[in-house]
Amino acid sequence: MPLLTLDKLKGKIGFFGRKEKGVKYLLALDIGTEFVKALVFAADLKEEKGEVLGVSKVRQKVGNMQAAAVADIEGVTAVCREAISQALAAAKKETNRAIIGIAGEYVRGAATVIAYQREKPEDKIDLPELKNIVQKVQWQAFNKIRRQLAEEINISEIEIKLLNAAIVDVRIDGYQVTSPLGFQGRELSLTVFNVYAPMVHLGAIETIAKSLKLDLISVAAEPYAIARSIDLKNKQNFSKGNAIIVDIGGGTTDVALIRNGAIEGVRSFAIGGQAFTKRLGGILGLSFQQAEEVKLKYSQGEVGKIVKKKITETFKKDLAIWTGGLSLILEEFAQNSSLPSNILLCGGGSFLPGIKKALEDFDWAARLPLEGGIPEILFINPEDIENIKDLTGTLKSYQDITPMSLASLAIEIEKDKETTMGSIVKRAVRLIQS
Repeated sequence: MPLLTLDKLKGKIGFFGRKEKGVKYLLALDIGTEFVKALVFAADLKEEKGEVLGVSKVRQKVGNMQAAAVADIEGVTAVCREAISQALAAAKKETNRAIIGIAGEYVRGAATVIAYQREKPEDKIDLPELKNIVQKVQWQAFNKIRRQLAEEINISEIEIKLLNAAIVDVRIDGYQVTSPLGFQGRELSLTVFNVYAPMVHLGAIETIAKSLKLDLISVAAEPYAIARSIDLKNKQNFSKGNAIIVDIGGGTTDVALIRNGAIEGVRSFAIGGQAFTKRLGGILGLSFQQAEEVKLKYSQGEVGKIVKKKITETFKKDLAIWTGGLSLILEEFAQNSSLPSNILLCGGGSFLPGIKKALEDFDWAARLPLEGGIPEILFINPEDIENIKDLTGTLKSYQDITPMSLASLAIEIEKDKETTMGSIVKRAVRLIQS
C-alpha cells in the first residue's frame, strides 16, 4: 500500500485539522538485527498522542549486527540513513529529533525499592528535599544493580551505563501517592526502575546518532518501551495490570515483566528469528535469504503439507532450546513471587507458528509458579499502542510494535520534562550518566 502524503491527509481528523501549535515532529528509529525501521510522527504533548506520517523498513546487510548489537558501525549507519531518508520523504517533514531503540542479551532492567528515613517527619516535603532524596535513591539503585550486572557478564562496573529510569511507585509511611510534594511522614519509599547496558553497545549507538546528526531524545531499551506503551489495566482480563511481554526479534528475545501496571524487570537472551532461518538453510541447503523466504511462506501457511511437516520437525529442537531460554529468565523473575499468567507476544519472530504452540505445550506447572496456572498466550497488535495513530495505513503486524512503542515513549519523555517528578528523575539520570 502506498504511503499517504500530507496532501492526502488534509481534511482527516487529526493534528492537521487544527493549528500545529504545540505539535512536534519526531523520529523513532528501531535498529534491529534484520531491519532498521523508522517512523516520522507528529507529537501532541498536551494530548500525549502521536500520529505517524511516514514509515520505512530497510534490511540490514550481512554482518551489520550480531545478536541485536552493532557489529559494523559504518554499515549500520548507512542503513539507518537510508531508512530515515525514506521515512522523512514519505512524511514530507524534516526533523532530526529522535529516539533510538536498543536491545540485546546484555540490556538489563530491574526495579529497586529504596526506603528513605526523613529526619523531620513533621515537615512537609518540599522540592529541594525531594530532589535530594531522588538523587540519593537513584544512586543507591544504580550501584546495586550495576554491581550485580557486572558480576553476571564479567565486566567492570565502570563499563555499565544507565539507559532509562522511571519511578514506578511512591509511598509515604506505606501509603501510595502520585507525588510526595506537600506530604508529611517519616519514611519515603521509592520504587525505581532502571535499565542498563554495557557502554560498548551504547557507545556504538551514540556514534551512529552523531554521524546522522540526530538530536537524541533518548537511547531506549526496546522491551522497556513496549512495556511502558501498553495500558494493561484498561484491557479485558488484565485488570490487575500483570503480564509477561515477549518480543522476538531477529537476533534476540527480549522479556519484560509487568506487575500492577508497573515494569519490574527486563532481560534478553540471544535466540531470535535468525536462529530458525539458519537451521532451515542448513537442513535444506539454502542461502540465508532463500531460507528466510521459505520461513516466511511457512509462517503464512503458503507451503505444501510435505514441506510444512519437514519444517515443523526441523524446528522442534530449536523451539525447545528457545523455550528453555525463556524459562530461565522467568525462573529468575519468579524468585520473589509468582508470575502473571498472561504472556503477550510481539516482534517479527513471533510470526513463527511453532512459537505459540511451544508455549502452550510447555510444562508450566512443573517449572514455574504462575498466578493462574496455565498461561494465556496472546499477541500485541498495533492498535494496542493506543496513543499512537497510524495515518499511513502500513503498521499492521506484530513487528511494528517496537517502533510504535518507541514513538510512544518519546512522547512520554518529552512530556515528563514538564512534570516535577519527571524533571527530577531526568536530572538524577543526567548526573549518573555524566
